[in-house]
Amino acid sequence: MRRLISTGEAARPVAFAEVPPPVPAPDEALVKVEAFAPNRGETFLLEHPRPGLLPGKDVAGLVVQAAADGSGPAIGTRVAGHPPHGGWAEYAAVPTHSLAPLPDGVDSVRAAALPLAGITALRLLRTAGPLAGTRVLLTGASGGVGHYVTELAVAAGAEPTAVTATPERGERLAELGAEVVHEVAAARGPFDVVLESTGGPDLPVALSKARPGGLVVWFGQASRTPATLDFFELLAGPERVTLQHFHYAGAPYGPDLRTLVRLVEQERLHPEIGRIADWRDTADTLVDLRERRIRGKAVLLTGGTR
Repeated sequence: MRRLISTGEAARPVAFAEVPPPVPAPDEALVKVEAFAPNRGETFLLEHPRPGLLPGKDVAGLVVQAAADGSGPAIGTRVAGHPPHGGWAEYAAVPTHSLAPLPDGVDSVRAAALPLAGITALRLLRTAGPLAGTRVLLTGASGGVGHYVTELAVAAGAEPTAVTATPERGERLAELGAEVVHEVAAARGPFDVVLESTGGPDLPVALSKARPGGLVVWFGQASRTPATLDFFELLAGPERVTLQHFHYAGAPYGPDLRTLVRLVEQERLHPEIGRIADWRDTADTLVDLRERRIRGKAVLLTGGTR
């Protein structure tokens, strides 16, 4: 089968290789991948790839071999999946606890855009607590996570402010109901909850926008610049703010994937997909994703997508 593997080259980070199909573990199903969605964090891993790196965590396709232990979907079931690795290939072995069946009304393109970004958004908002009537600040908002967070937060009764680099990258967020600004300093606080994903100099500014006793959830460092917090500067800002580190990971992923699929089927969640392309264009797409030239998600098609 064909698989995309890392090259270590910035301009051409992946290339095709012919490899044997994966051999699923007893609790894994073999999925024929129809579509996959890279994440910006994966583009960073490709800059200095470790030996044996097999990227690919967000897939949609068809179960062609059910799990040997009897768990999970049967052969012929269309699924969205969140494997630990290896999804940029014709076939992927996916733990059954990380699969969700797809109804006829949810196509593989939208399904592939759901796993990592959608699960992160769900778990972030659970961390934030009840949202009705709260003011929420979201930095680095124009990616997949930001669009999901914004739509789900508005539906839950929150008043989000989204920070994006440019007006164009904030257009869809405004349509979803967010107030959009282009610098953290321009956000009109105070906020009950701050969801901060850029790190660097933005983190202390975002923290200063929280209300006294508010919550700041730090879930990324997209700027790739370490943050510095000054204790004495914090004394001049809001008191008793909680700063919480967040990472989305933790199986099982299937229940959250099923929730996301249900919301899409009910037209209560709308994946923002900035590019759909054949997987022969994966290398160029990864570069554009890394350089923030794609709004929302990018989805690559291996052929036979439904």
